[in-house]
Amino acid sequence: MSKLYIVPTPIGNLKDITFRAIEVLKDVDLILAEDTRTSGKLLKHFEITTHMQSHHMHNEHKTVEGLVQRIKSGTSVALISDAGTPAISDPGFLLTRACIENNIEVDCLPGATAFVPALVNSGLPNDKFVFEGFLPVKKGRQTRLLLLAEETRTMIFYESPHKLVKTLGHFCEYFGDDRSVSVSRELTKLYEETVRGTAKEVLEHYVKKQPKGEIVIVVGGKSKL
Repeated sequence: MSKLYIVPTPIGNLKDITFRAIEVLKDVDLILAEDTRTSGKLLKHFEITTHMQSHHMHNEHKTVEGLVQRIKSGTSVALISDAGTPAISDPGFLLTRACIENNIEVDCLPGATAFVPALVNSGLPNDKFVFEGFLPVKKGRQTRLLLLAEETRTMIFYESPHKLVKTLGHFCEYFGDDRSVSVSRELTKLYEETVRGTAKEVLEHYVKKQPKGEIVIVVGGKSKL
C-alpha cells in the first residue's frame, strides 16, 4: 500500500518550496492539484513531469472513494493546493480523513502557510491565537461576529480583496473602532504590504486605497481589563 503526501507549495515566492517537497512531487505516481493550470506553472518551473489530476472543492466529494482505492492498490499520491498548505481553507480534509479511516499512511510535509508570517509580523500577541479562515458570507456571519467579539485571543481571518472593506467595517461595528488590526497582503510577493492600526484606521486606509491580492487579517482579542 502506498501513502498520501500533503505537500505545501509557495504562497508567492517560488523559492519558498522545500527540497523535500520537490523530491516528493517528482517521485509520486500522481499529483492532485486544486487547479492544474496554476500548478502546471509551478511544476514546469521545477521540471516536475508527474501526471496531475484535478482535485478541488467542487469534485472532492465524488472522487475521494476512488482515490482511496487507487492508493490502496499501490499508487503514491501527493496533494497540493494553488498556494500554501492543503486543507487550510483549501481542499484536502476529506481525502486526508478518508485515508486515515482506511488505514492509509498520511505524510504532511512542513511548508508555506500564509497565516503564520501574517500573525508573526502583526506585532499582536501570538502565544495563543485562533484561526477563523473565511467568515460566513451571509448566513451565520452576524452570529459568528457576535461570538468572536468576546474572544480574548488573537484572531486570524482570510479575506478576498473586494470584501476587505466590508469585513473591516464589520470589525469596527462588532469589535469596536479601537480594536487592533493588521492586514497583510501579497505575502512573499513583490508588492507585499502590512498595514497596522486600529480597526477604524485600517478601514480608512483601504477605503482610500483599493486592495489587491491575497489577504490575511489579524485582529487583537478583547482586552481582559
